[in-house]
Amino acid sequence: MCYLTNDNILFSNDAFGQHIASELMYNDLVDQAELFQEAIKYYANILTPFSALVDKKIKEVVALNVPVDMICPSHGIIWRKEPLQIVNQYVQWANSYAENQITIVYDSMWDGTRQMAEVIAKGIMEADQTIAVKLFNIARSDKNDVITEIFKSRAILVGSPTINKGVLSAVAAILKEIKGLRFQNKKAAAFGCYGWSGEAVKIISDKLEEGGFQLLNDGIREKWNPNTQAVGNCVRFGRDVALNLK
Repeated sequence: MCYLTNDNILFSNDAFGQHIASELMYNDLVDQAELFQEAIKYYANILTPFSALVDKKIKEVVALNVPVDMICPSHGIIWRKEPLQIVNQYVQWANSYAENQITIVYDSMWDGTRQMAEVIAKGIMEADQTIAVKLFNIARSDKNDVITEIFKSRAILVGSPTINKGVLSAVAAILKEIKGLRFQNKKAAAFGCYGWSGEAVKIISDKLEEGGFQLLNDGIREKWNPNTQAVGNCVRFGRDVALNLK
């Protein structure tokens, strides 16, 4: 970072930026919801594994006790109105940030795992209506948006059917992505349907644990598309997840 004396401008390089551009340029002129959504997306997808460093560096800058009238990142919107608001936000994001949210990420081959995901979500909401539940088919969703919701979540559930004794490629890719981001203090569980061998749930559970997530349970798997009994199992699974977060 560079600090311009007299004008009190902090040129923050990659910190406090976003991957957006606007002809309006300044934080007080742009849509606030969009600005902060892009700011948290940038943090979640890029800075998450460096959170300890972010926290340390912010403390170093604050300790300098210099006035800051404007923060100019190398890309994104310029912070000129209450510029330290984004610094305070980074402090929160750098310290095991989580909202009261569960994100469910899945891919499905013949619709069985999708049905499981939706019924599990129903079970969560039946147990605790205060929990926000976000549901993503990872093969059809922007991975940066999904990573952002995972960052905001207290827990995630990841689902895939078993294919060739493994998981679908889109699920494998997001599991690799989140392992590299090294999320802190988040819980997780796996689910999926199968036709023969059914290894997917254990594979997902192992990958989540490798990524630093605390497993809530051994996961749930159901054969073929869920029948009435399987639907009941998934509802109970969702309820148990919600209750285990209290």
